[in-house]
Amino acid sequence: MTERIWLNSYPPGVPADIDPSRYPSLQALVEESFEKYADRTAYSFMGTNLSYAETDRLSRQFAVYLQGLGLAKGDRVAIMMPNVPQYPIVVAALLRAGLVLVNVNPLYTPRELEHQLKDSGAKAIVILENFAATLAQCLGSTPVQHVVLCAMGDRLGLLKGALVNYVVRSVKQLVPAFQLPGAVRFNDALAQGRHGSFQPVPVQHDDMAVLQYTGGTTGVSKGAVLLHRNVIANVLQSQAWNQPVMDAVPQGEQPTSVCALPLYHIFAFTVGMMLSMRTGGKLILIPNPRDLAATLKELSKHRIHSMPAVNTLFNGLANHPDFNTVDWSHLKVSIGGGMAVQAAVAKLWLAKTGCPITEGYGLSETSPTASCNPPTSRDYTGTIGVPLPSTYFKLVDDAGNGVPAGQPGEIAIKGPQVMAGYWQRPDETAQAMTADGYFKTGDIGTVDARGYFKIVDRKKDMVLVSGFNVYPNEVEDVVAAMPGVLECACVGVPDDKTGEAVKLVIVKKDPALTEAQVRDYCKTNLTGYKQPRLIEFRPDLPKTPVGKILRRELRTKA
Repeated sequence: MTERIWLNSYPPGVPADIDPSRYPSLQALVEESFEKYADRTAYSFMGTNLSYAETDRLSRQFAVYLQGLGLAKGDRVAIMMPNVPQYPIVVAALLRAGLVLVNVNPLYTPRELEHQLKDSGAKAIVILENFAATLAQCLGSTPVQHVVLCAMGDRLGLLKGALVNYVVRSVKQLVPAFQLPGAVRFNDALAQGRHGSFQPVPVQHDDMAVLQYTGGTTGVSKGAVLLHRNVIANVLQSQAWNQPVMDAVPQGEQPTSVCALPLYHIFAFTVGMMLSMRTGGKLILIPNPRDLAATLKELSKHRIHSMPAVNTLFNGLANHPDFNTVDWSHLKVSIGGGMAVQAAVAKLWLAKTGCPITEGYGLSETSPTASCNPPTSRDYTGTIGVPLPSTYFKLVDDAGNGVPAGQPGEIAIKGPQVMAGYWQRPDETAQAMTADGYFKTGDIGTVDARGYFKIVDRKKDMVLVSGFNVYPNEVEDVVAAMPGVLECACVGVPDDKTGEAVKLVIVKKDPALTEAQVRDYCKTNLTGYKQPRLIEFRPDLPKTPVGKILRRELRTKA
């Protein structure tokens, strides 16, 4: 499908193509914003604001510190933090120093963290102290040489910062005991960086910017290599797409976005942080969106224009008794991504805010947004919308050939936001790409006459929990190693809250094995969203004549 039938469905003013060469690198994008918007607030966190000028100064200091450690262009640095101000400061420092960001889920278990640090070859990690105990358990088995420890109150000023840290450490006891000899505190690292001089590092379009880890069909998490040009393209695509409604923000009023999705997730990273930086926006950092009351209390202090979120968050907020304490009347765009938006949630959100949820679609491999519904439309379509500017979609069969019109096929994507490949996995990269450069998503879709695509099935056995990929192989590998388990299978089942939930079916080797034991074991080895919601014991599993477990049959029964 090379002619783009969907262009007729574009809102007026949205271009067919964007120019990814607008910036030579993300470094250039960041430097431009620091200069252009110096006196504006860049980030708002727990009642404290951080300006573009301060982010500029602090990120330069941190870049000097990193260079002082001997880190050179192309070296990988992991960040393991929730949405705190240190995150954007460190990201800007990495971009300036030509280093590669490795986003890490702070809720990872030691097993998961060890794999990612080893696989990425990260030489340094910047981590919130709340998760340091996890790192302490696996650090010795990783290539990490430098650890920088952050605390919740680091950038909140002396008194407020000390109070927040006291509450986090002593009252709520959210910092388990740990020992990391040689670790340096974030504020000390900044102080060290104050005394050196920054050495500029030339960065090009095709240099690696981010290693974004995503589950693998092989059960091993693998890194999608996102180049500077990939992320730049997606920022410009997202900006162009939202422009028709964002133009309605009054002249002279700073565009303000909510960042309630975790920054280590590519959706929040690109469509939240990097897009806000490009437009000189203010980003409200929400460290724990599960605390809906605290989230709404924070949002009640701001005039909000843009809100990227997943279906579960839209639903949770809209049904909360404090929802109307927030003034939603200025909201111009609500972007739903990560998982399917449900019709009932879309209807409720529109009724309560007057702003429709615009459902989009993308993957870590596409930086992430590949398609979206027009933000000017108030109708719920139940589709993933149309491909963004400069983006091509086609539906293919197993051999990579186009399917006849009207037939479902695997969605394949081509565009400047598509990754360079999987980190150090040429075989998996080759399997994921067609001969003419399209990325095969593993999602089965259909397309209508207007160019709107709809997902009807998933080719891979992946389970999508609140926008996070869970690969059954990984869960099965972990559980199969548990004493007392003969064999097991993992499938996704529908769930009202999270879209899908993990179901685990086990055949016992030890008749005394209990569900509680399995849950404890999973808690130790799998991060929260990968843990089974349902556990079922069976005498045997359905299999093909060759002995392959029929997950599809288990799904159908579920």
